Amino acid sequence: MNLSTHSRRSFLQRGAATAAAGLAAPALISPLANRAFAAPSEQVVVGSIGLGGQGNGIMRRASRFGPVAAVCDVDANRRQRGPKDAARYEDYRKVLDHKDIDVITIGTPDHWHTKIAIDAMRAGKDVYCEKPLTLTIDECRQILKVLEETGRVLQVGTQQRSGANTFLKAIAMVRDGRVGKVKKLTVCVNRNPYSDAIAEAPVPKELNWELWQGQTPLVPYRKESGVKHFPQVKGGGDGGGTASNCHYEFRWWLQYSGGKMTDWGAHHVDSAQWMIEQVGPDQGPLSIEPVKVEQAVDFDEQGNPVQTDRYNVPKMFEVKAVFPDDIEMIITSDGRNGILVEGTEARLFVNRGGVNGTPVEELSSNPLPEDAIEKVYGGPLNSHMGNFMDCVKTRKRPVADARSHCPALATCHLSNIALRLNRKIQWDAKAKQVVGDPVANSMLAREQRKGYEIDV
Repeated sequence: MNLSTHSRRSFLQRGAATAAAGLAAPALISPLANRAFAAPSEQVVVGSIGLGGQGNGIMRRASRFGPVAAVCDVDANRRQRGPKDAARYEDYRKVLDHKDIDVITIGTPDHWHTKIAIDAMRAGKDVYCEKPLTLTIDECRQILKVLEETGRVLQVGTQQRSGANTFLKAIAMVRDGRVGKVKKLTVCVNRNPYSDAIAEAPVPKELNWELWQGQTPLVPYRKESGVKHFPQVKGGGDGGGTASNCHYEFRWWLQYSGGKMTDWGAHHVDSAQWMIEQVGPDQGPLSIEPVKVEQAVDFDEQGNPVQTDRYNVPKMFEVKAVFPDDIEMIITSDGRNGILVEGTEARLFVNRGGVNGTPVEELSSNPLPEDAIEKVYGGPLNSHMGNFMDCVKTRKRPVADARSHCPALATCHLSNIALRLNRKIQWDAKAKQVVGDPVANSMLAREQRKGYEIDV
């Protein structure tokens, strides 16, 4: 069911009253946000676009805060997910046409994130968008421009920013000087799958393949079983499986995503730059240099993959990013998934399993200040979706605001550019330009297929 006209008007008026202050300040989370909005006057109306694994999950989490009025997916089978009484659409714009919808969740493939988020904000909706937020660095510019123009709330689905016992704890320890001055961060994001040639296949009758591709060039649908590939299982090794250029497997095609560099990097590089306070609008790496790379395909001089019938993200890679104050960040596909922090006094390691190292062992005798983690978070701790929904009400910035996420995402995109060109690049974070490399600079944006352009 939807909000009554009176309840919804009251909700929007409460939000508008604090909008100006909220756009300039980090979120301060109220205790109310730690539970679902129970009273009708507190509820939002939700529209969910993209209902794959993550998309379905964020829709369900959002539904704790209000009814889901409409859902959208270009796959008719996935479109059946969600509440029975929700309206169902193939075209996301019909969800945005709902005047009663307050917030949109976006769980589409990566290449659709920016356009849908921009269209949703211009339609007066607040947005929770899965990571990585953009496909290119130029899309970051576009989304930030519209964010400022519209004054909407946008939360990126980097839920590690709400992980109190892991990444928040590690960041609080670093900022409290427990490792001394940070000198090096090693960020492991895991290896990408690779494949042999994947055969063309008939498009499933339930899938609108043309619409799925959106701004990207039209190509044949591919899906084949028994293709030799690097399986996503512990231990690795070659094996047989089903490979595709759609749904979950889109991650291994540079046309649609950035492989593990943006899939896990949107989490770990984001946390690492948050740790060293390199998430401001003019912050980021000074240079990015490939240390080693084993590509799955050949690339031409413009950084474009030559073979077009197989996964084209690198099999393995390592890059070195240099930040101000001579802080070095190694982003690698090999090793233990997580972030190793090396300082002048100590080291610590953090991943989703916890935080380890001598500074952690010393907490029993020398605990962190009581408010250390809340200072990192910007207020009392909350679930990631709860933080977003509270900011929808207060109009304050959520913990994973696009403004602070884009500098880290730029590091990931630049790393992929450096790997594709196999050369070091210099980055001017203030100008948002690669220095002295026209080819690398041209890769900050991509040509968009007619009819799917982002108009900013």
